[in-house]
Amino acid sequence: MAAFMDKDFLLTTDVARKLYHEVAAGLPVIDYHSHLQQGEIAERKRFRNIAELWLGGDHYKWRLMRTAGVPEEYCTGERSDREKFDAFCRVLPLAIGNPIYHWSHLELRRIFGIDLIINEKNADAIWEQANAKLATMDTWAFLEQAKVEIACTTDDPADDLLQHAEIAASALKTRVLPAYRPDKAMRINNPGFVEYVARLADVAGMQIDSFAGLIAALAKRVAFFHERGGRISDHAIDIALPTVAATDEQLEAMFAKRMAGELLSDTEQAQYLRGLLQRIGAVYAEFDWTMCFHIGAMRNNNQRMLDTLGPDTGFDSISDMTTSNGLVALLSSLDANKQLPQTMLFNLNPAMNEVLSTMIGNFQDGSVAGKVQFGPAWWFNDHKVGNLAQLVAFANHSVLGIFVGMVTDSRSFASYPRHDYFRRLVCRQLGEWVEGGEYPDDFDALATVVRGICYDNAKKYFKL
Repeated sequence: MAAFMDKDFLLTTDVARKLYHEVAAGLPVIDYHSHLQQGEIAERKRFRNIAELWLGGDHYKWRLMRTAGVPEEYCTGERSDREKFDAFCRVLPLAIGNPIYHWSHLELRRIFGIDLIINEKNADAIWEQANAKLATMDTWAFLEQAKVEIACTTDDPADDLLQHAEIAASALKTRVLPAYRPDKAMRINNPGFVEYVARLADVAGMQIDSFAGLIAALAKRVAFFHERGGRISDHAIDIALPTVAATDEQLEAMFAKRMAGELLSDTEQAQYLRGLLQRIGAVYAEFDWTMCFHIGAMRNNNQRMLDTLGPDTGFDSISDMTTSNGLVALLSSLDANKQLPQTMLFNLNPAMNEVLSTMIGNFQDGSVAGKVQFGPAWWFNDHKVGNLAQLVAFANHSVLGIFVGMVTDSRSFASYPRHDYFRRLVCRQLGEWVEGGEYPDDFDALATVVRGICYDNAKKYFKL
């Protein structure tokens, strides 16, 4: 029986162990999609204790705690940091099989050098030892300890990126780059849409009185981001796209309707989103950017808790919407006009693994390895089974050796051990294929694949 999370954790074969320890373990990290706050990096934030670090904004942990019967006051409420930490330690042992159990122990070991099991009995010792180490660390220390070479934040087109400029001029070894996330321009029925358009117009220094004007302002901000190192955009696709695109006239009418204070129908919202993505996708192609789509989330499902706590607090789930026809139509339309940028498709519904891993093959043109990529296991798929399923689907239908690998997709500076978790699973899967006689025991060839997935491919693909 293997010891709990020993040095060979998740590594089931000799080949896997050799690949991980000799190749994967020491590679730098390129985190091309995260939700780290640029301000917390610029100001070199320090965390007052491990509760703030672990529970201060982590909706994964809040969701786990609620499910285990912990009252909200210990998650997002008024209880003290220590009381919240103790509540987490008390219920985590119940979460056998949950990736948070593994991630939390990896963080404890990799960041703090603490080998204790997280439970109620060890809460005092973990609290004292972790807080002593935190007193010597700021956000830069987390990035440098994890060997993060590049970290991309998630930024609104209207952001001034001034804190990014501060970071770029600092002595931080990690390159912190902006990534372009125009959600507020995409979600046309959101209450603040009209006000947002006014803000975007002000920042872009131009009038926005039409849909064409909105696209022009967004394009101007793409150029602004590009000058400051931005090379990646990100879009949440939470509704099914239509197979037939709206005309310019229809898009202008929909934009005018919303700016006049009226809401769009569900059909109109989908048509608007498709029109925006098609036009901004062409802009990304012009700047040689990568366009990322995160597909299939049902967000903020509990209206009572949305009203109480706001969005992104742990009340999201997987959607079973069908997106394939509309998504293909969008990509094909861009491709037909030679305006399809490098594109990455992330799915939240694991039932779409084969859908997207086959879809990417429709739009490869030889210009770059994996021009259209099947993104890594994301959010509710980011666990052992989900990561392995994504790797197998990618391998079954594409060329696994060109995969650009893992992202944290996290707001937490403690999340970087997830890359270690992912790298162990990559080595595990390759090792099992070799052990089963499905691939030769060629260390050099295998090492090339591992280095590519864990580091090299992302650096080339995103031109970082």
